Order: sequence, then C-alpha cells, then structure tokens
Amino acid sequence: MKAFFRSAAVQNVLAFVFANWLRLCYATLRWTREGQDRVQGVWAAGGGAILCFWHARIPLAPQSWPQGPDKQDMRALISRSADGEFIALTVQQIGFPAIRGSSKKASDPGKNKHGEQAFRDMIKWVKAGNGIAITPDGPRGPAEVMQSGTPTLARVTGAPVLFVGLASKPCLRIGSWDRTLIPLPFSKGAMVWDGPVYAGRDDDLEVLNVEWAERLTAVTRRAEALLDPVAGE
Repeated sequence: MKAFFRSAAVQNVLAFVFANWLRLCYATLRWTREGQDRVQGVWAAGGGAILCFWHARIPLAPQSWPQGPDKQDMRALISRSADGEFIALTVQQIGFPAIRGSSKKASDPGKNKHGEQAFRDMIKWVKAGNGIAITPDGPRGPAEVMQSGTPTLARVTGAPVLFVGLASKPCLRIGSWDRTLIPLPFSKGAMVWDGPVYAGRDDDLEVLNVEWAERLTAVTRRAEALLDPVAGE
C-alpha cells in the first residue's frame, strides 16, 4: 500500500488535489497579521532573504511569501524523501519551485552529495537577490529544533533571516512527527513576524541555533494565541 501511494502517478494526482484544496483555503482564510512592517523593508529592498517557519506550518507558508508589489522570487528547500516529493509537487503547482535537500544535511553538506548541491544552489539563489523558504527542523525533526544549516546559509550569503509564525483555526492535524497543520476553508489564520536577523562571521552557530529557534517558536505561539485569546492570556 505504501508503494502504491508513493508511485509517481498517484503522488501527482494527490498533489493536484491538495494544491487545489490549499488554493480554496487561501482564498477564504481570514488573516490576522502582526509585525509585518518588520519585513516589508526587506522585501522592498529587493535583495536575497531567508524565510523560516516550522515544518508543521508548510501548508500555510506560501501565504507568508511576498504577494503584492514587493513580490520576490521564492523557492522552498524541500527534502528528497518520499514525503518531500509530495510537498515539492504540491508547492510547484501553487507556483513555487523547490530546491531539493534538507536543512539538516545542508548544515554538513560534505557528508551528502545532495545536501552539498542543495546548499550550493541556495547560496547561488540567495546571492542573486532571491528568497529561500526553509523549515529549519526538517525533514524529520525533532520538531521545533533548529538545525545549523540556516545560520550557516545566513553567514555565507550575508542575507537577512526572517521568522514567521503561522496558525489557523479550526484546522486538521495529521499524525506525522511534527503534527502538520492542514487549514480548512473559511477558517481564521494568524501570521506573526520577527526579524530580520543576521549571522556574523564571528557568531557562534550553535548559539544562533538556540536563539533563533526560541524566536521562531515564540512567534508561532503568538500566532496561535491570536486565534485563541483565552489560551494566550
């Protein structure tokens, strides 16, 4: 059964269905946004940028990418796993091509040829003035624990790093390692921003892992609280 669902033909059909489900959700979600002024200047400047959100929020993430006059070319870092193939097919149908690799392997690219190539592709893409979207706890967790690939990429490129917390209510949560959130049509959504931050030459990458993970988790919890005021008190 697993082989059936992971066949190319089935994955293409499922990706088409899921992409259209997400389009319906995006068209009907009622958003609350907080801190977006933090990133407007980054988008308007037109340089490269690194956008981070936790893996569980992938289905909501395309709505955080520039949509208006400051629209920037975006690509998403997506793993080469079977699940990653489905995600890559889905986001491509929505209009965002993928760079295939993972944040974990990118942090030590010499150990994996695909990780090395993905890291090189990201450097080239960001230095050309484009945006890359990363789930820094992907592809297999632990959930909300940042791998060192993101600070490393930020140091090499000099690009600003942006954190976005995403939530929707009501929603579905699937039984994956990260409990991926699936939005529902006509639900409420919240998007909370932090950053930009930078990785300097002398910064300790392990320290940045912890600090940046805390900031990304903080905006994620804040997004959830905006949709559940009682829990957020």
